[in-house]
Amino acid sequence: MTARIEKAVISGVFSLDGQDFDVDNNVWLVGDDDEVLVIDAPHRAEPIVEAIGGRRVTAIVLTHGHNDHVTAAVDLREATGAPIWFNPADLMLWKVVHPRALPDHPLGHCARFDVAGTTLASVHTPGHSPGSTCLYAPALATVFTGDTLFCGGPGATGRSYSDHPTIVRSIRSHLLTLPGDTTVKTGHGDDTTIATEVHNVS
Repeated sequence: MTARIEKAVISGVFSLDGQDFDVDNNVWLVGDDDEVLVIDAPHRAEPIVEAIGGRRVTAIVLTHGHNDHVTAAVDLREATGAPIWFNPADLMLWKVVHPRALPDHPLGHCARFDVAGTTLASVHTPGHSPGSTCLYAPALATVFTGDTLFCGGPGATGRSYSDHPTIVRSIRSHLLTLPGDTTVKTGHGDDTTIATEVHNVS
């Protein structure tokens, strides 16, 4: 049986460079009735635990280090016993939120995660942050892009540790090369497809 994709939307505050923004974050769960992989852990662990619904969590994979994607990660690890995977290029962002805790495993390019008979592969896509990482599930024709690619184009690059030419290069090299009908599931907002975004990346 192929894994299914579930979404929980959790509201909270994104803080960076002395500014605060109210945001709605997408949390993605990939799995079946028995086990799930969780992508991102924003704001509060309780609604994520509720969405998990008692299933075994194989991994907590964080797309990047901004607080609105990692704040609940340590509490979620304590609640589920699952390891946290995180790209170490974003450790300076992680330490602002979790100065006394560390992730469990470094998330690099081409790490593989198997859950409910489905494989996801990590794709390092720096630009929004140095460690920004997507997850591609070919069998589901889906890529989870965090804040790298949205419906409408690249993620924001106007803040610390971000760079517009880098994010465009990442998207063109690693995401726009995927099949056009690949669904893009983002860190905020609506889904899109690779084909739709080809003309939105510049």
